[in-house]
Amino acid sequence: MTDIPGSPDIAGSHTVPPREHRDIRAGLVSNAAAHVGLAILLVIAASVLGSFYLDWFHPDAGISGDLSQRNGAPGVGGHLLGTDTAGRDVLLRLIVASQTTILGAGLAVVVALLVSMPLGLSAGYFGGKLDAISQWVAALIMSLPSLLLLITLVSVTSPATTTVMTFLGLLMFPAVFRLVRGQVIAVKNELYVDAARISGLSDARIIARHVFGVVRGPIVIMTAILCGVAVTAQAGLDFIGLGDSQTATWGQMMNEGFLVFYSNKALFIWPGITLTLTIAAFMLVGNGMRDAFARTSEDPAAGSRSVERIPLTQNPSPAPDADIVLAVRDLVVAYPGAGHAREVVRSAEFALRRGHTLGVVGESGSGKTQTAFAILDLLPAAARIQRGEIWLDGVNTLSLAAAERGALVRSRVAYVPQEPMSNLDPAFTIGFQLVEPLRVRGMSKKDARKRALELLARVGIPEPERTFASYPHQISGGMAQRVLIAGAVSTDPAVLIADEPTTALDVTVQAEILDLFRDLQAEFGMSILLVTHNLGVVADLCDDVAVMRNGEVVETATVEEFFAGPQHPYSRTLLGSMPDPDHIRPPFALELGDDAAHLEKTTP
Repeated sequence: MTDIPGSPDIAGSHTVPPREHRDIRAGLVSNAAAHVGLAILLVIAASVLGSFYLDWFHPDAGISGDLSQRNGAPGVGGHLLGTDTAGRDVLLRLIVASQTTILGAGLAVVVALLVSMPLGLSAGYFGGKLDAISQWVAALIMSLPSLLLLITLVSVTSPATTTVMTFLGLLMFPAVFRLVRGQVIAVKNELYVDAARISGLSDARIIARHVFGVVRGPIVIMTAILCGVAVTAQAGLDFIGLGDSQTATWGQMMNEGFLVFYSNKALFIWPGITLTLTIAAFMLVGNGMRDAFARTSEDPAAGSRSVERIPLTQNPSPAPDADIVLAVRDLVVAYPGAGHAREVVRSAEFALRRGHTLGVVGESGSGKTQTAFAILDLLPAAARIQRGEIWLDGVNTLSLAAAERGALVRSRVAYVPQEPMSNLDPAFTIGFQLVEPLRVRGMSKKDARKRALELLARVGIPEPERTFASYPHQISGGMAQRVLIAGAVSTDPAVLIADEPTTALDVTVQAEILDLFRDLQAEFGMSILLVTHNLGVVADLCDDVAVMRNGEVVETATVEEFFAGPQHPYSRTLLGSMPDPDHIRPPFALELGDDAAHLEKTTP
């Protein structure tokens, strides 16, 4: 038997930023089918309101009748749709029945949403046992024949509409839960969610502000479709006689009409038409909203993050000197593999002096970013810190509980990512994303706005007010990088971690960003950990260098010592890979063989 709670195909129908809400409304308005559905729903809503009027002022309109006018034809005796077997006006009875039918379906949908949305958000975001148990329960309910189960529950409990619709809402829970959970898992690893964590936002605030926005659109679509499913189920149960016989519903009217079908077909046809139009209206509106959302939505990147760590059992070494604001000692980060853990960071060690800049350099895959994520407490769920220490302001963060570690890191460390656009939530303005972390730290809305505008001006944005009111897609990559720098320094961090902050920028903007880092460091007195593979940037900005290869730090030195005489062979290889403008051969020399030397001598 087909299950009642279906899971409609609304994949890809994610929510969209507020700036595109006009496009969604325009798409919905331009959809002729949605127009029809909305018109029908407006008529149904008017009927429900009319039923309340009849309850208040004509309480007998739907139950009393004139037996002398029973089974009257449409239009006879002033009855537009005729009368039923008890002489009651069919139109008035349809209006009275709309209250129970529509509100009962609404109750089922509300129950489904109230149970599944919080559970889906929590299970998708946090994972773990909650996710496993929730999925098991949802799979169990979906494996059962829902309609048979619903009939059984109604038979052994109560046929009251509220009871029936509550059971139906619980049976529709898996469809909504799986949709919400899937959407949350798809977005929780976005870089702007990581940026929100670094800003100090709580998990509850991140879910409410940044994650729920992705769920909102599909849930609106799902709600429209589930309303149609609930109306169908409610009418079906009443039609087969399992509903409350003392309450007028469309299904009950169809049941009464079916019994006298051959003598008065209209009694069955009118509620059947009303029910069909209502279900079709919900489907048309749901499809129209799906199409409107699909035109403006983008699939968020998949992935998952977790702050869960394995307990460390080592004896910590003495705290570093007061001059050291950040120290990494014997750090090992591994990922589970086939038969053994794969170490991506191996016994990494370096120290960042207060007020100085340390450049962590190495080729792609050398473990630079994984080390930075370990410091930021942002390693993926699969990662495990096997051993090591990360000292921040004299505290070994890896010895703290997860909540304490997160609070310390968020209060003292800021992060500037490699891809600025990916770290700005497209659903909110630049100003909102700068103000929110300041508000979390106790600053008033007025002061936070003032501070954000001052920082936008300080990082060199020419029109702070305009940028403050803009969405991420309305600014350039260079401006986005400046916005993230402004957001990073807004919380007065002791350490700023910049991961390839100039990679996606042209050379002119790169130079401006490096100058900005230098000026802000002098102004705010912070230390900078620069993750890069660009030795030119290291020479320009850094005081010290840590060279990483295959997860290990193979050399640490001051910038002067490193460029004057690198000690490790790999460091010499890195320096040797830099282009030397004094020995660049003509681009066509390789093709000319022995004549190339002559060309090199004669080429200016």
